[in-house]
Amino acid sequence: MRARRIFLALFVAVMALVLANNAFATSVTMTYEGHEGATSGGGPYVGYPYYFSIDGSSSLTPLMCDSFDNSISKGETWQATVTPFLQGIGLFGPTTSLDYRAAGLIFKSMLNNTLDPSLTKAQEQTLAQWAIWGLFSSTARNKPYFGIIGAGAIDSEYLGMAATAPNSAYAGLLLYTPIAGTQSWGGLPQEFIGYSAVPEPASLTLLGTGLIGLAGAIRRKLAKS
Repeated sequence: MRARRIFLALFVAVMALVLANNAFATSVTMTYEGHEGATSGGGPYVGYPYYFSIDGSSSLTPLMCDSFDNSISKGETWQATVTPFLQGIGLFGPTTSLDYRAAGLIFKSMLNNTLDPSLTKAQEQTLAQWAIWGLFSSTARNKPYFGIIGAGAIDSEYLGMAATAPNSAYAGLLLYTPIAGTQSWGGLPQEFIGYSAVPEPASLTLLGTGLIGLAGAIRRKLAKS
């Protein structure tokens, strides 16, 4: 009887993982709550972190913008599709997949303070923000400040890294892509990159596979008894 209960519990756990895996790409409501402080390092635009309330949460989420040519205003709301970084098609389409991969690596390096450890935290955030903007926007690349801080060199370095980086290098990264027509005002909002330590679907699938194997072994044991 005890073995049967264990089998049932494993079966329920597997089904929960399957449902979580399938439902991971989801839609959320984003409310832009503003930036931390003023313009950093002499740059003409404020960058990371952009703070958001996700689905009305009072706990704000810091995100990195990747779309220089779009704009948002404090208090604006819209819906966005949230996907694991390499599983969705972002605002700029599938032809920019290498740029997205480079952006993800730049963002993770900034979070780990390995983009340029000689810089202060604020300077490194500014460098990462402009480098990511430059991957997707010629307008950003043509700004004098882009060249002054060396964002172009970062882009070149990380595009090279992205060409060979394994998918595991992007674990935890999320893409918040705006859904056109859902914004409370203005044009199409910006797209954002975030990070969450919650296991991604690939990890859930691996765990589910292990549970399925264990459940099968228990069932075979029950059949023999």
